[in-house]
Amino acid sequence: MADFLHVLSTPAGWVGVLSLTLLELVLGIDNIVFITLLASRLPRDQRALARTLGLGLAVITRVALLTGISWLTRLSDPLFTVLGRDISVHDIVLVAGGLFLMVKSTQELSRMAADPLGTQDTQVGEASLLGVIVQIPLIDIVFSLDSVVTAIGVSGVLPVMITAVILAVVIMILASGPISSYLDAHPPLKLLAAAFLLLVGSNLVGEAFGVGVPSGYLYFTMLFAGVVMLFTVRAARTVRAQIVEQAVADARREAAEQDSAPESGTR
Repeated sequence: MADFLHVLSTPAGWVGVLSLTLLELVLGIDNIVFITLLASRLPRDQRALARTLGLGLAVITRVALLTGISWLTRLSDPLFTVLGRDISVHDIVLVAGGLFLMVKSTQELSRMAADPLGTQDTQVGEASLLGVIVQIPLIDIVFSLDSVVTAIGVSGVLPVMITAVILAVVIMILASGPISSYLDAHPPLKLLAAAFLLLVGSNLVGEAFGVGVPSGYLYFTMLFAGVVMLFTVRAARTVRAQIVEQAVADARREAAEQDSAPESGTR
């Protein structure tokens, strides 16, 4: 505790905390998207609880990874060789997490293809609260593994790293609610989020075999696709409003013509 107070009492310590918090948030975008989609399978009154408890457990796993720095550095040590390539624990975690994400995102895309507007009752209540809470910290290990290694390389000061992780997760908890509501209100964006997770999962598997794409390219691609989707949704909303206005105007004109027809006939 004395080390925490000493580090956090200096401006340099807080600069490190804020920098690492921002880094954790940028690297945790895909984590927030996954948690939002995973919690959407629950009834509305359980979603916030699942996100909060799941991310609370994720704090414990991240802090455990940070405190086990010496163990974490050994994750890249080769365990065995396959087709001339060394396989480590880090590679196994990436493959397992990537395949899990690919399966989950494919299931989500299949559900959306069957019911794009999410109006069927089967869209909600398919997952259990306990199952979602357990899955969130487990997949968070995959998402946070590289960010934790990056944090160690950037700072290396344990109090700074732990404080940054806690702040980042608190912000993620606060942001997950509005993001979830926004995605529920805009099904096309939810479809894009599921496609983003499929891309992230396949990239994790690729990284395990040395053929992954830098995360910056993925984030930029999905950001561009998201902006295009937002403009598409806005355009579709405008077209729908114009169609409704035209239909109302046509209905009023027909009603006026019908009202004036008997009057002209009597004359």
